[in-house]
Parts: sequence; C-alpha cells; structure tokens
Amino acid sequence: MNKELENKIIEKIKTVYDPEIPVDIYELGLIYNIKDLGDKKIGVDMTLTSPSCPEAETIPGRVELAIKELGEVDSVVVEITFEPPWEKEMMSEEAQLELGMM
Repeated sequence: MNKELENKIIEKIKTVYDPEIPVDIYELGLIYNIKDLGDKKIGVDMTLTSPSCPEAETIPGRVELAIKELGEVDSVVVEITFEPPWEKEMMSEEAQLELGMM
C-alpha cells in the first residue's frame, strides 16, 4: 500500500471513537494492522479494550464506513483479534496524556 493511501486511511480511522473514551481508536492503540488486499479492498486488524466492550458490535462497522468514505477504497474487511491483548501501554503518548495516564 502506498504511504499516501495509508495516511488517508489512518486519518479516517482517527474519526472513530469509543463513546466511553474521549480518544480515537487509532490513538488508543486498537488498530494493529492495515493492509492492501488488492482491487481497492483494505483489511484492518484491530482489537477492543475488552472482549466484553459494549461497543464491540458497532466500532468495526464504523471503521469500515469511515474508510469507505475514501473514493480510493471499495471494500473493507475488519477483523477483530484479542492477540495480543490490548494494554494501556499501546496508547499513544497523546492518548495517555488526554486520559491522565502520564
């Protein structure tokens, strides 16, 4: 995937928030991998802060919709994984500051 498209995808992902946390899911460290699957199809490997997250059903769909807003992407496959498990150390420094963890 070219860097320009990857950056655009990241910016779209940064518009998705867990409603319970005032930080976007990218800065929270929930996105593990973004890959080009060919034919204008993007794959996203992500996790959630907890397997019992009440937003588990909606966040992946919001990621898909946000990325599809890019005219360069026709379809998005979002895979949820809990390996490795999410830890607060996966958050960016910005997110940790925002949440008072630094």
